[in-house]
Amino acid sequence: MAIESKRVNEILESEKFKELVKKRFPVSLTLTAVMLTVYFGFILVIAFQKELLATKLGGNITLGLPVGIGIIVFAWLLTGVYTRWANQKYDKAVRELRNEILE
Repeated sequence: MAIESKRVNEILESEKFKELVKKRFPVSLTLTAVMLTVYFGFILVIAFQKELLATKLGGNITLGLPVGIGIIVFAWLLTGVYTRWANQKYDKAVRELRNEILE
């Protein structure tokens, strides 16, 4: 199921392919920016406000532990957002383009 290099160039230059790239880029960029902001925000709090994350919540648990777990859960949620978007919108357009190419 190899595609000739001429056909590959046609695909890469097609408006439908360029439209697919344009659809995905803003979503990916936005989710990446949000996640980087959260991660770097956490690192900056560690660097400059250690006392805040060292606040005891009870026993040996500090505020840093639930915040760290929250960041991991947030990353999973963002992955879910992207997956849902891709499944509902992006993948359909990719399938249509693929079917058009293979005809």
